[in-house]
Amino acid sequence: MKKLMLVSTIALAAWMTQSCGNSTNRNPQSEKPVDSAKDLNEIAKPVDENSSKFAVDAANGGMMEVAMGKLAQEKASNARVKAFGAMMVTDHTKAGDQLKELAGKKNIALPAELSTQEKNHLDDLGKKSGKDFDKSYIDMMVDDHDKDVKEFEKASSDLTDPDLKTWATSTLPTLKVHQDSARVIQKALK
Repeated sequence: MKKLMLVSTIALAAWMTQSCGNSTNRNPQSEKPVDSAKDLNEIAKPVDENSSKFAVDAANGGMMEVAMGKLAQEKASNARVKAFGAMMVTDHTKAGDQLKELAGKKNIALPAELSTQEKNHLDDLGKKSGKDFDKSYIDMMVDDHDKDVKEFEKASSDLTDPDLKTWATSTLPTLKVHQDSARVIQKALK
C-alpha cells in the first residue's frame, strides 16, 4: 500500500511539473490575451495628477472662450471684435473636441459645463454693451491668452503624459495667434 501511494504521488508530481512548468509545450497563441491585457494596461496607465489637472483646466478655459466668443458675436459693436469672437468659437470648439477625445481615452473626467463662478463672470460681461462690451471682452481675451500661452508652453515641456503634451504643443500656435490678434484689436480700440 505504501508503494502504491508513493508511485501515485510521484506520478502526480510528474504530471503537475509537466503541465505547469514546461514552457516548451506552451501554445504561443494562448498567450496573446495575456500579452494584449499587458499592452492594454500600459496604454491605459493612469494619467499623473499634473497632466490631468492641465486637461481639466484647459477644458474649463476652452468652454469659457467658446461661451464668451458666442456672446461677442451677439453683443459686440465692433466688426473686428465680432470676428474675433467667431474665431474663438471655431478654434476653441475644435481644440475642445480633440481634448474630449483624448481625455476619454485617458479616463480623465472633464467638466460638462461652466462652473458657477465662470457663469457669473459671463453674466457680468453680458450686462455690458457697445464699446464698453468690446473693450471689456478684448481686455479679458488679452489677459486670458497671456495666461493660456504660458500654461501651454509649460505643459509642452513639463507634462509627463506624452499625448497631452503633444496636444498642448500642437494647440499652442493657435493660442499665440489669438493672443496676437487680441492685442492688435485692443490697441485699435484705445
